[in-house]
Amino acid sequence: MPPLARQDVRNLVRKLGAHARPAQQQQALAMIARLSVCGEDLNSLVAIAAAGAISPLVQLLGPGSAGVQQDTAAALNNLAQNADNQGKIAAASGIPPLVQLLSHDSQADVQANAAGALMNLARNADNVVALAAAGAIPPLVQLLGSGSSAEVQQNAAGALVKLAGLAANQITIAAAGAIPPLVQLLGPVFTARMRQYAANALMRLALNADNQVTIADVIYMHTSTGAGHYMIYTGHYR
Repeated sequence: MPPLARQDVRNLVRKLGAHARPAQQQQALAMIARLSVCGEDLNSLVAIAAAGAISPLVQLLGPGSAGVQQDTAAALNNLAQNADNQGKIAAASGIPPLVQLLSHDSQADVQANAAGALMNLARNADNVVALAAAGAIPPLVQLLGSGSSAEVQQNAAGALVKLAGLAANQITIAAAGAIPPLVQLLGPVFTARMRQYAANALMRLALNADNQVTIADVIYMHTSTGAGHYMIYTGHYR
């Protein structure tokens, strides 16, 4: 995609507003979503945020078409890779609507980008607390199951790794039933990144004594049913 001037980006952001015609709004949203992926031409994600994109993007996270939700979640997922943007998205009240998009009513692509955005936002310590307060843990745990796509499972596991860094969340994550599906995700049919996220999440959950017992029980159950090879892929349970 050819480089665009900052003024062009600001023009796109203006078309995200409520007063824009729906067709213009959708076109501008799709363009910003694409630019947030290949943002090297615009000094990346900083320029898009500097043009004022975050607040109108958050506003578009509410009820709408699947296409709008997909492009909006994708743009925020990409923008949240930047540390400054992580704080700005949270300040714009972006966390609660992203959590809402984890719902089983959302399409898989929307769930994947919402979970990815939350994973990126959770790199910020303040956001870890905000995500838990917004109720992100139960739906993220639900997305670990076999009914989710591989990308959704991976992003949900990645978000839980970050959330499990907080002691209080270790209890909440375990209580939500995360340990069995995380152990399941250690299996050889899953990608190396998926297994690593699952192992890291379990390793952090194991900082809690009660969770250590639960993890040991679940791993024993898998071992006794012929699934002991899962442990070979982690190296964290010796």
